Amino acid sequence: MLGAIGLDARQESAYRALVALGAAEVTDLAHRLALPETDTESALRRLERHGLAAQSSARTGRWVAAPPAVALGALLTQQRHELEQAELAAALLAEEYRAEAAEPAVHDLVEVVTGASAVAHRFLQLQLGATDEVCALVTGKPVVVSGTENEAEERASQRGVAYRIVIEREVLALPTGLTEVSASLGRDEQVRVVDRVPTKLVVADRALAMVPLTGRGSEPAALVVHASGLLESLMGLFESVWRDALPLRLGAGAQVTEESAAGPDATDLEVLSLLLAGMTDASVAKQLDLGLRTVQRRVKGLMELAGVTTRLQLGWHAYEKGWVAREPGSGA
Repeated sequence: MLGAIGLDARQESAYRALVALGAAEVTDLAHRLALPETDTESALRRLERHGLAAQSSARTGRWVAAPPAVALGALLTQQRHELEQAELAAALLAEEYRAEAAEPAVHDLVEVVTGASAVAHRFLQLQLGATDEVCALVTGKPVVVSGTENEAEERASQRGVAYRIVIEREVLALPTGLTEVSASLGRDEQVRVVDRVPTKLVVADRALAMVPLTGRGSEPAALVVHASGLLESLMGLFESVWRDALPLRLGAGAQVTEESAAGPDATDLEVLSLLLAGMTDASVAKQLDLGLRTVQRRVKGLMELAGVTTRLQLGWHAYEKGWVAREPGSGA
């Protein structure tokens, strides 16, 4: 618990014991901690450097605990100051980076990361740096890191980062596949399944993507793609796979089940047809005897169902999926 201020488990135990006793001899404290006296004295010396303990001036070999409210308060204040300085430095560096990257050179838009350790580190770093959303395509044959089991994903999710994950059906058959998917669903992440994904892919905040490099060499490698037309294409690939995938949900007994392919109901189709005919939301509401908010809610639901962000994309998707029919003679 006190590791954030630089204490290890042994030093924290020594301080807690000393606080409980108020003051103690090294021998008594070592017996209480079940540690050798040399290790106990070493821990006390470390506590002394932190201002958490001091040797008694009245009795040689006796140690006294510093008041926690004062001593720990001072250390926490120092830690906050150091964190504020680090945050300021990070903000300045980010601003400098944005200024330099305003018109990045073509060769700076893609990084090549080589080696299992480097790929795994970059993969975790990408998620830890996300602030809004992480999108991932997960294959059934992870080479360096698993798409659903990693500490960074859990930490990012706890920070409020949204996750949308599409897994291959083969992932569910892996020894830890169901456990990992259940953990993701338990964190309120959105997980869908398809028979096969085209490639492993991770995209953070629509600003940075990572895809594996396949080659004849045995050493793992990956491409890190920065904001560019290539990144937009990769995001488009993800959205395409996401639209066609079936949602997974966590049922009774923590069982992972597939939801049936959802589709618009009859009223949704009426709303959609009238909108595609050029009518406004208000006109559609009046025509169908619905509330304006009801129409808008249904349109939003259709956009979420289609996995699109604009009404133009919704219209295209509606024609592609056969939700509405093209007019005869439209040339389509």
